[in-house]
Amino acid sequence: MTTTAANSSAAPAPRPKKSSPLARLFKKLLGSSSSSSNSAAMKTRRLSAAPTSHDNTAAAGAKVYKKSPPADGVYLSAIDQGTTSSRFIVFDTTGAIVAVHQLEFDQVHIHAGWTQHVPTDILNTVTTCVEEVVKGMKAAGLDPTMIKSVGITNQRETTVAWDSETGKALYDAIVWHDTRTQAVVDRLIAKTPLATKEHFQEHIGLPLTTYFSASKMVWMLENVDAVKEAKAKGTLRFGTIDSWLIYNLSGAADGGIHVTDFTNASRTMLLDLAERKWSTQMLDFFEIPASSLPTIEPSSKIYAHVKAGALAGVPISGCLGDQQAALVGQKCFAVGEAKNTYGTGCFMLFNTGTTPVPSKHGLLTTAGYDIPALGAPTYALEGSVAVGGASVKFLRDNLQIIKETPEVNDLAAQVTHTGGVYFVPAFSGLFAPYWRDDARGVFVGMTNYTDRRHIARATLECVGFQTLDILNAMNQDSGAPLTVLKVDGGMTNSELAMQLQADIAGITVQRPAMRETTALGAALAAALATDSITVAQLAAFNAEGTDEFSPKATADNRERRYRKWKKAVERTLNWIDEDDAAAKDDEVLVD
Repeated sequence: MTTTAANSSAAPAPRPKKSSPLARLFKKLLGSSSSSSNSAAMKTRRLSAAPTSHDNTAAAGAKVYKKSPPADGVYLSAIDQGTTSSRFIVFDTTGAIVAVHQLEFDQVHIHAGWTQHVPTDILNTVTTCVEEVVKGMKAAGLDPTMIKSVGITNQRETTVAWDSETGKALYDAIVWHDTRTQAVVDRLIAKTPLATKEHFQEHIGLPLTTYFSASKMVWMLENVDAVKEAKAKGTLRFGTIDSWLIYNLSGAADGGIHVTDFTNASRTMLLDLAERKWSTQMLDFFEIPASSLPTIEPSSKIYAHVKAGALAGVPISGCLGDQQAALVGQKCFAVGEAKNTYGTGCFMLFNTGTTPVPSKHGLLTTAGYDIPALGAPTYALEGSVAVGGASVKFLRDNLQIIKETPEVNDLAAQVTHTGGVYFVPAFSGLFAPYWRDDARGVFVGMTNYTDRRHIARATLECVGFQTLDILNAMNQDSGAPLTVLKVDGGMTNSELAMQLQADIAGITVQRPAMRETTALGAALAAALATDSITVAQLAAFNAEGTDEFSPKATADNRERRYRKWKKAVERTLNWIDEDDAAAKDDEVLVD
């Protein structure tokens, strides 16, 4: 399929899906009431020739938590651009949140397995969040000119193509968990000498999968006419979301710079991991022009200054992919320290020091951070789970078992077990440590005893079990089992989810008082680059009020349930086959 630019008109605004047959079945079986048609359901729209924009206005102003000015006259700040929302957060020099604003944006699903984001939606939500925070600070009597730097942290792998002459995006951003590139990946794997996805892993740290950016670039080069034309003209620019934001904030077509950092570059399949530069071998393999790629910079450096808007003149001086930003925000600066972030997905990173360490157990070798103030560039082992917190959103938006996200905790707490139900949310395959693109999600073990309380508890438990899969692989690779797991992200607000994690993994879970460690990591990197803070100050950031969750389940209980989880995972495998390619016409929802 090739998309053309023949029709430049905007696609219709997305509309919420009506209740699907599957949702209606679950509601009937499990007694869930229907969400309203105005709920935060996933959006869908038809394919358009070019990316389009939707209105994303703030429902309310920014939240301002501290209304007295800092004694040192310094604020740190970060743009946190995620898979489902954008935020701008201002911190003081203890790591406390001063002000924050957040906006969600549409998820575009035009085929099963496809997820796109409108690049202008991403940019507009970011700039609106910035404007709202600055407005809120002024209203509270705070001085926004004390913001000395801005860092950027972003959903990784998600890829944008734009034209350097116009500054306009050429297609919607293809999101990290999108699986449209499976045929591309299969073809590329077949090109390797032994037809294995691991062929380049020692060189780039990654297997050949749909997850990473290069396959998305290839798909656009092969299927989007505007991308082909820009390549022919020499004006094509590819970038992950950090590159798109820095380019636009620094002026776009009017002097904007095209850069990325070590951590985001490491998620493309194009980086020579040891040399920290674009690999000629990989560019040739994927047939991607080097001129289309950004310059690779450290994670902490003054790249440019914001050109316009509420932060005009402020240095853009920090950039890390979201999971690496959380590693910095959790201050995992020593070899052997690890963190797990519970967001849309789940991501565990383990600091391995200044040398990349290959994994023998299904993990990824990746960048940790490159912050000159902290010394040499640092590497990490990573375990990635595609569906973490998104499993709760699936209950809310797809199955409509709950109306609001917190309801999952209320339901799950009403039972002490799942009634034998296990949920493996392999919606787009399984990531680490399995790396199985042919897997699809399952609920197993349901009987006529099962109700929505068991489904809710199984949903919280599935995140814990997926984390345990990664933890086991990490312990095997490191040779030194972790005894404490530092956690952050939205799901850590659930006391029940964190206790279940401790019980399932048999490990102490440590949760900081201020859990926005991803944004904090980007803010710290930016502040170090501008000398707004010193390395000596880092120890005091977010140091008080840590919660600990200790395991309460017995070893026998833990091992028995984990064996059942592994059986549930087996049920997801080998699902996608040639019959699915022939069944595309069956994917139309009938209301």
